[in-house]
Amino acid sequence: MTHTLHSTLHASHPTHHGTTMAESGKFIKLDQFLKWQGIVDTGGQAKQLIQEGQVRVNGQAERRRGRKLVNGDTVTVGGTILVVEVP
Repeated sequence: MTHTLHSTLHASHPTHHGTTMAESGKFIKLDQFLKWQGIVDTGGQAKQLIQEGQVRVNGQAERRRGRKLVNGDTVTVGGTILVVEVP
């Protein structure tokens, strides 16, 4: 069974560099997204999950933790599908 969650990223949500989504071109990096969604607690956990091939973006295995996610991208971890919505 899969679950789909729609995740809205607010323009005021800061990135790790102190900029906002709007200022950085309305994207979020995959490792940041996994932390923001509570899938992992740390960047190291995100890196491990991604490098082990347990994360798919738009149906394809993704091994780049810096992959930029934009509106409509889907991230699948285990049986959970997250849909990225960047305002």
